[in-house]
Amino acid sequence: MAQIPAGRDCPGQLSPKQAGEAWELKARRWLEGKGLRFIAANVRGRGGEIDLIMKEGRTTVFIEVRYRRSSRFGGAAASVTAAKQHKLLQTALLWLARHNGSFDTVDCRFDVVAFTGNDVEWYKNAFGEDA
Repeated sequence: MAQIPAGRDCPGQLSPKQAGEAWELKARRWLEGKGLRFIAANVRGRGGEIDLIMKEGRTTVFIEVRYRRSSRFGGAAASVTAAKQHKLLQTALLWLARHNGSFDTVDCRFDVVAFTGNDVEWYKNAFGEDA
């Protein structure tokens, strides 16, 4: 059995970056099981990052993946603030422009996959360009 990579301060535990990548992969696999098709991961733009870009039919879906151990402070979905939404929208605009598209020409939406403890929630069309 493969050993879990160690974080800097906690031998045997994942670093925050490694943990984030693991939850993103879990979300990707879960969404693929729901029929979405993977396009890209960890797309970066000026000041923002989109965790996953997938397709559902003809719709391009920009997905933010969040994890919280518990709902004590509002759960995972509550952590997608207005400022975070704005960054995601701007990054999506840049990605679309690089692929000869825009919000006017491409059918797209913004989803959140929220893992809180052992629960997963999928918020389709969680926010949009008017956010």
